[in-house]
Amino acid sequence: MTKSPSNKMDAPLETLLTKRCKLLVVDDQPINIQVLYQTFSADYDVCMATSGKQALKICAEQNPDLILLDIEMPGMSGFEVCQLLKADPATQNVPIIFVTGHVDEASETQGLDIGAVDFISKPINPNIVRARVKTHVTLKAQADLLRDWVYIDGLTNVNNRRYFDERLSSEWSRATRNNTELSLLLLDVDFFKRYNDLYGHQAGDDCLRKVACAIKNTIKRPGDIVARYGGEEFVCLLPDTNLEGALYLAEAITQAVIALGITHTGSTIIPQITLSIGVCIKPQDYQGSPEMLLRKADLQLYKAKEQGRNRVCSESF
Repeated sequence: MTKSPSNKMDAPLETLLTKRCKLLVVDDQPINIQVLYQTFSADYDVCMATSGKQALKICAEQNPDLILLDIEMPGMSGFEVCQLLKADPATQNVPIIFVTGHVDEASETQGLDIGAVDFISKPINPNIVRARVKTHVTLKAQADLLRDWVYIDGLTNVNNRRYFDERLSSEWSRATRNNTELSLLLLDVDFFKRYNDLYGHQAGDDCLRKVACAIKNTIKRPGDIVARYGGEEFVCLLPDTNLEGALYLAEAITQAVIALGITHTGSTIIPQITLSIGVCIKPQDYQGSPEMLLRKADLQLYKAKEQGRNRVCSESF
């Protein structure tokens, strides 16, 4: 019997809580960054940023587990950075601790009101800061695990339909608000019913797990979403991605699945598992609905099947 890929939900809670986490320290003063780095580098992977803009870029690329954020910085304040991170679905669950020289009640209240989890004044006491960071990293790990139980597909270990539906709505709103592009890929395993009939449902389940893993490994950015849409269908939601980028990724996914080499003698294309993919793009200035994006992607998937399967078809509004 083929062993299924490891599932994060099956891992002991202690393992999830003791993994080496990533901290992002944001401060425009190098001496402050150095102090925090020395405090945490033995127990955490520490990233550093000296401006709000740089912090946002690092968050988008590296997905930290916790952020230690100064308030007073040139160009963009810590409050502004916090608000932007909390408004982004990809980073809204990352705990933020303000580490600042401001000790007045108004600043602390403002920081907590906009989503920070704690407020530490300078100069820091390393033992206190370490204890508070450990507490919030532990709470985040527990919250992440609970979200996984709600939002992860139990068979394939990618996000489920419920998670996708929620993120489609929020990403559409964000793309409309920011006047950015949003791409959606709807993927279907070709002749999957025949595969189940030929090889059995256990082999079919293993096939879906492998296909999901191949898709997930091809999607690289933290903000991109892979979900099982239903049955043998998967979906990818790609914020800030144009038609060229979406097509490139769709082709890369089809090749990654072919590279799995899963034998399928019931396929009339090639004797192995392949994918058909429908792609649709919301342009920067489109103001329609997320349901239309999904519907048009589905039409393109149908078109890909009509044209012989194992291919990508696309449309932009």
